[in-house]
Amino acid sequence: MSDDARHSSELHRSLPYVIPFVAFLVFLAAEREFKFPPEIFYPIRCVSVLAILLFFSRKVISLRVSNALGSIAMGVAVFALWIAPDVLWPGYRGHWLFSNDILGRPETSLDPAAQANVFFLAFRFFGASVNVPILEELFWRSFLPRWLTNHEFWKLPVGTFSRQSFWIVAVLFASEHGSFWEVGLLAGILYNWWMLRTKSLGDCILAHAVTNACLSAYVILFAKWQYWL
Repeated sequence: MSDDARHSSELHRSLPYVIPFVAFLVFLAAEREFKFPPEIFYPIRCVSVLAILLFFSRKVISLRVSNALGSIAMGVAVFALWIAPDVLWPGYRGHWLFSNDILGRPETSLDPAAQANVFFLAFRFFGASVNVPILEELFWRSFLPRWLTNHEFWKLPVGTFSRQSFWIVAVLFASEHGSFWEVGLLAGILYNWWMLRTKSLGDCILAHAVTNACLSAYVILFAKWQYWL
């Protein structure tokens, strides 16, 4: 196979894993840049991302779960780790390591109207608990570790990591979470380990979904809006 043909094949096979994640980032950037009202923009974003997943990625999404109880336990554990520093040490996240001009600050962008809008909250819960786990696990755990190990990633089974790819993915995953980077790093390490152990995209999606559902419920029930930046 020529180099051009190889690159074309690599790009074609990468798109189902990458397009939803890129679309998600574009929507995030647009929301912050243009200050769209979240009550209007978020439902559009939620439905659009789901449509992109179904159209581009359904053939590479596996929801088959091999260890449901373990995945649920993993999800709950990551949720507990995520909120633990702020519960144990109030004011912890105000430290300059977590609150600065580079990482941002642990402050919600949601105004009181959005926080009280049941329609918006339902979409936000769905997006966090369904869309995000699928598109992120597809990219972070199914695609990127294999691609970093071998650009012809489709030749490697799901759950393949090199030592370098394991830590690169964990660090990049942490960087995505701004002021919550340190718990993002722990989550990235645990999700990577769970993928290594289960070799199952479905198990990682379930674990991530449980984490996000627990966190979303915690945010809504206890008004911990700072977790929804």
